[in-house]
Formats: sequence, C-alpha cells, structure tokens
Amino acid sequence: MKALVLESYNNLVYKDVADPEISSEEVLIKVMACGICGSDIHGLDGSTGRRIPPLIMGHEASGIVARAGSDVRDWKAGDRVTFDSTVYPLNDWFTLKGKYNLSDNREVLGVSPGTYRRNGAFAEYVAVPQHILYHIPDKVTFEQAAMVEAAAVALHAINLSGIKTGDSCVVLGAGTIGTFLIKLLRIAGAGKIIAIDNDNASRDRALKAGADCTLPAEIDNLMERISEATSSRGADISFEAVGRNETFNLAVDAVRKGGKVVLIGNLSAEVNFPLQKAVTRELSIFGSCAICGEYEAILQLIERDRLMVDDQIYAVAPLSEGADWFRKLYMMNSSPGKVILIP
Repeated sequence: MKALVLESYNNLVYKDVADPEISSEEVLIKVMACGICGSDIHGLDGSTGRRIPPLIMGHEASGIVARAGSDVRDWKAGDRVTFDSTVYPLNDWFTLKGKYNLSDNREVLGVSPGTYRRNGAFAEYVAVPQHILYHIPDKVTFEQAAMVEAAAVALHAINLSGIKTGDSCVVLGAGTIGTFLIKLLRIAGAGKIIAIDNDNASRDRALKAGADCTLPAEIDNLMERISEATSSRGADISFEAVGRNETFNLAVDAVRKGGKVVLIGNLSAEVNFPLQKAVTRELSIFGSCAICGEYEAILQLIERDRLMVDDQIYAVAPLSEGADWFRKLYMMNSSPGKVILIP
C-alpha cells in the first residue's frame, strides 16, 4: 500500500509499505479521509517526543471496513466507519471504571513515544481493534467524519467542566479544537463566550463559530477587558487549548474566585503553576485527556445539522501531496483550518 511515512524528523516520504496485518479481533480499514492534527505538525520536528521515526502518523480518520478478523462479530466488509484515536484494553481498571482514555496500557494511533509504536491512518489502510469503531450515518461524509475526533476532544473537555446554562467562558486558542469548543459551548447553553487568540483570522473564525467577543492575548489590558465582559468577576470557566506557559497562566487569571480551569492543550511538558492563586481563589483545575465516549454524540450532532464542521475544513488534498501540506502548515504561525488528506 501507499503511505506517508515520517522516515526521520522533518522528512516525510510518500512510499510503498507492507499492508497492515490484523489480529482475530481487529479490522482492516480502507482509509477514505484523514485530517492533519496540530499534534502531527508539532511532532514533525521531534519537539514533542511523541512521533519518533519511522512512523505513519494520522489519527483523525474515516473509512470503509475492508476485512474483519475471525473473532469480529459486529462489523463486516463495506461498513462505513470512523474510530477513536485511543486504542485501549477492555480489561484495564480504568476502562472498567468508564475512563478508557486513562487506561495504563492505552496507545494512540499514529504515535510512537518510545514505549510503543502504533502506525496511523496517513495510508491506504490501517488496522484497528473492533471496539474503537463507530458507524458513520449515511448523511455524514467521510471528510466530515474525519473531523469527529477534534470535536470529540472539545466535547470531552466541556463534559468535564460541569458547565451550567448561562456560565461565562473564556477559550484560549481558537484553532480547530478551540473553535469546536465555542460551537459546542453555544449548544450547551453557555452565556458569554470570549475567545483569546493573537491571530486575526482565528479570531474571525471564533466570532463566526459563536463567540461574543474576541481579544488578542498580547494586549496590556486583557484581564480588564475580560472583567468588563463578566460583571467584574471573571469567567466561570476557562478552556486552555494551546498548552503553553503563557496561555496556562492567562487561563488561571481569566476565571473568577471559585472558577474552573480546563486544560486541553499540552504542547509544553511543564508550566509554572501559580499555587497561591489557585489556593487562595479556590480554583478547580482539570486536565482533559483526549476522548472518552463522545464520538456518538458528535456524529449525531453532525447528522442532525446542529454542529457544522465543513466550515473548519481548509483544504482537501491527495495523500501524495501530504508532505507539501505538512511543510506549509509547519511554516504558518497559526492554523488556517483542517487539511484533510485522501489516500
């Protein structure tokens, strides 16, 4: 099969590789669409330590079941499917407690952090276990289904926040996940939504997604502006979708006393933690890891036209042009939207 292989850092090669083998409980998926995630772009140069070459990246995908293992019962050749980015064991303690995203032996498609290597979906075929598959409704296209993973990451963070109708929210980072946060917060009944991003185009997308106002992070009176927009208290909840020290601390400063901070981005391994602020203001700080069962809800929202995803797709291109698109995205200071590759 053809695949886009990270042979060494900053060196993606479109080449022939062996078809994946499947176990008795796995299915072979003919990939129809796979989105380029920001984590893939940052992994290109080795800066994250989670894309050690050689590796086929790609975890935001959809396709058709090509072949099913001998012990697969609920899936057959021809089924239109998307799949979770997390491969997890069914007998793990966390999985049994309903937290498969935290399972001790979980792996992520298209990731190789040194302890495992799990090839992903920038290829004609990918092998995945049957229990991470989801049917794609007839009305939903393969390109739309490739957007489900990013939207599900946003929904998981919102579910963790315990949002109530009317809660004011600050979203830091208006990339793909940040924009989905805004769209889903609006569906969830949030009150005022403030988006923070230094990029003009990203702020424009945030407004179209449903933000009430947008602000650049670099302005001197940012906290004053947030206070003015939230009855001089600060936001009820902030969502940090970048993962850098500066935006983490802005997320802490943006909420009211007793507020909640939800951390989604993790570009940096460590940040400076403002302990006294967290303690004396009684803040609740949550880490939000990937997805834990939100795929079905996102697919239903797309099917029912309640969540628009097409406006987040910047380009659709053949997988053979993937290396060029990676280079373009790597050189950009901000995300223009999702690029989807078609094998």
